[in-house]
Amino acid sequence: MGEFELIRNFFAAAPCAQGGEGVALGIGDDCALLAVAPGEQLAISTDTLVAGVHFADPCDPFLLGQRSLAVAVSDLAAMGATPLAFTLALTLPTVATDWLAAYARGLNAMAQDCAVRLIGGDTTRGPLTLTMTVFGRVPAGRALTRSGARPGDLLCVGGPLGDAAGALPLVLGQRQAAPAVAEPLLARYWSPQPQLALGQALRGKATAALDISDGLLADCGHIAAASSVGLQVVLDTLPLSRPLVDFLGLEGARAAALSGGDDYVLAFTLPPADLTPLQAAGWPVHVVGQVVAGQGVALLDAAGQDITPGIRGYQHFPETP
Repeated sequence: MGEFELIRNFFAAAPCAQGGEGVALGIGDDCALLAVAPGEQLAISTDTLVAGVHFADPCDPFLLGQRSLAVAVSDLAAMGATPLAFTLALTLPTVATDWLAAYARGLNAMAQDCAVRLIGGDTTRGPLTLTMTVFGRVPAGRALTRSGARPGDLLCVGGPLGDAAGALPLVLGQRQAAPAVAEPLLARYWSPQPQLALGQALRGKATAALDISDGLLADCGHIAAASSVGLQVVLDTLPLSRPLVDFLGLEGARAAALSGGDDYVLAFTLPPADLTPLQAAGWPVHVVGQVVAGQGVALLDAAGQDITPGIRGYQHFPETP
């Protein structure tokens, strides 16, 4: 099967590739064309997933299709953007039609859940690698960024932490668990749900935001650096799911929440006056700390003592001493 036949059979005919609002021209030409309304800006982000690094190989291609798009769309949520479209650069060691069909189904399912359209990409031969570029729209000047946190703000997250990291021993076949424990953890790993609606609700309220991909402590470090502030995380306030605690125990669950990564939950800073209205409106806002003068991220126990661990999250290229 040739490159163009592959694209035509598995991707161009998918419902998510049929155009829609904001897509003036989709798959079929040298470039796609996006239409952004006056007064809006285009938000763009690229994510690459490599077999054996970001996901187990082999794995279920349907689940991989969902995950590969969700983790990219989560960046749009972190900016408060509304999804428009995405491209897929797919590197394959071989053309396996059953694998491609299942992957395309998973990709399409997540694309329709997120209301985002496939508008093009590329296919090449090589080690299995998936690169997504996502495009969204946001009112001019209203995008959430990492650089606006102020001392006195609350540090918040948009839901339970650590479930995806807790699922990793299950994904790798290292451990087993009862369905009531395994299924919700595996769902958080394979089908993370980008917090698009929450990100949009935070526009004009949150002073800084990002999505948690490498662990709470590591990612909050980006907000601290960009905003030139310090962040304090209080250990006892971490939102943890019951399946995670049942599977790893309290200490293991806390470790997964702090540095495990792959949550794709929003972390954001918020003026105290905005907390109650957001919670009253039903948004999943959990306070886990505060913004202070200073720099860096500290983990505090219930007595306010600094218990910051040495390892704060995942790094592809760890810093050398």
